[in-house]
Amino acid sequence: MTITETQRPVWMRRHLLQMDDLAREEIEHILDTAEGFKEVSTRSVKKVPALRGRVVVTMFFEESTRTRMSFELAAQRLGADVIDLQERMSSTKKGESLIDTARNIEAMGVDVMVLRHPAAGSATHLSQSVGCCVVNAGDGQHAHPTQALLDLFTLRESKGRIDGLKVAIVGDVAHSRVARSNLRGLLKLGAEVTLVGPPTLVPRAFEALGARVCHDFDAVLGEFDVINMLRVQNERIESSVFPSVREYVQFFGMNAERLRRCRPDVLIMHPGPVNRGIELAADVADGPNSSILRQVTNGLAVRMAVLFLVNQAATGHAA
Repeated sequence: MTITETQRPVWMRRHLLQMDDLAREEIEHILDTAEGFKEVSTRSVKKVPALRGRVVVTMFFEESTRTRMSFELAAQRLGADVIDLQERMSSTKKGESLIDTARNIEAMGVDVMVLRHPAAGSATHLSQSVGCCVVNAGDGQHAHPTQALLDLFTLRESKGRIDGLKVAIVGDVAHSRVARSNLRGLLKLGAEVTLVGPPTLVPRAFEALGARVCHDFDAVLGEFDVINMLRVQNERIESSVFPSVREYVQFFGMNAERLRRCRPDVLIMHPGPVNRGIELAADVADGPNSSILRQVTNGLAVRMAVLFLVNQAATGHAA
């Protein structure tokens, strides 16, 4: 029987590179798949054989704890063999290019490469140069699709929907790959997004992407169903983008007093790691409105789903 267009599998991509590439249906398919994989982590034996015999290599050229461990554990729980390429021990330290390093690794029989790299566009470049699957774990200030997907998963799980939610993304939007990926994913799933922060970190140019821009956090606090607080990078703190840490906290930090002026069921998110006392006060980070640890838990399920789906596309099986 010929498969009609409506019967074709929703997911047919061998790579996950950026949220811009994904249609709403594809995003929802990843979230639905992750929902099934989340149950695996509750079992006494936390493994399924979905990627048994496959090889996943994590290639991290920036420091990471959460994302690297999440991908490695996700691959292991799917039954894959996992190789951790540590940049300080790789041949790139001797002058070898990223592509040459990747091609040599692929020649050993690798099926999926998970790349984090400081250069924007590096994951796309890699996907055009190797035959295996490529998953972007963060490239420069450009994209971090699995972070956006786990945030979307957490929103849907917590609120029961994404369509129509009012979401604030607060902080250093200008330099944030998390903000860019979240913005695109949220808009595709029907949320209303407001970007909040000082003009130096949230320029009006973002309005062209479909977001509202606001520089007065206190004026809009009570509007939101979800507030996603971005990590303020230390190098920004020491630069001239705002006068001082104290002033940033005064105008844009989420503390108990601000939380009281939010909707009672507001969901407070953060991609981690948290600068306690800057983006979030400790009592907010650890309080009942915080979803930080749930995001970490959900990140594992989402990355299991992504690794499973790209492998299914590569091997020609219906996803």
